[in-house]
Amino acid sequence: MLLLLLGIIVLHVAVLVLLFVSTIVSQWFMSNGHMMDLWQNCSMPGGNTRVCVLSSTNEWLQSVQATMILSIIFSVLSLFLFFYQLFTITKGGRFYLTGIFQILAGLCVMSAASIYTVRHTEWHIYNSDYSYGFAYILAWVAFPLALLSGFIYVILRKRD
Repeated sequence: MLLLLLGIIVLHVAVLVLLFVSTIVSQWFMSNGHMMDLWQNCSMPGGNTRVCVLSSTNEWLQSVQATMILSIIFSVLSLFLFFYQLFTITKGGRFYLTGIFQILAGLCVMSAASIYTVRHTEWHIYNSDYSYGFAYILAWVAFPLALLSGFIYVILRKRD
């Protein structure tokens, strides 16, 4: 039972790390020396000099920013609720509230990545030499892991 709890906690912390990194790091979109993320656009026009400006104020980009932040908040709340319920819930009780918050975190990150996927072409000059950055990919990896941990919490029963 202790190994199961440790595995669940490690999975949850891994999801949190993925969410933090994908929200903060400036690598959602890359194109010819330009790096764009949710917060700023950076370029390296002179080789080693990195010039960054704030991202645009498009409504869709603000919704991506908000849902990524919400996913982090829901996941942190879920972790705290898990520890709280671990010590207060009665024997045989389920961790429904913890699971619901973690599933909400997964749905928020899925919504953010989906909106970004559909609308990112409005934000930059389209050319064929672009790629998604690792932070964008980490957001998509965090989505199924958050849902998986949420469903594990929902079916998990407390034993003594």
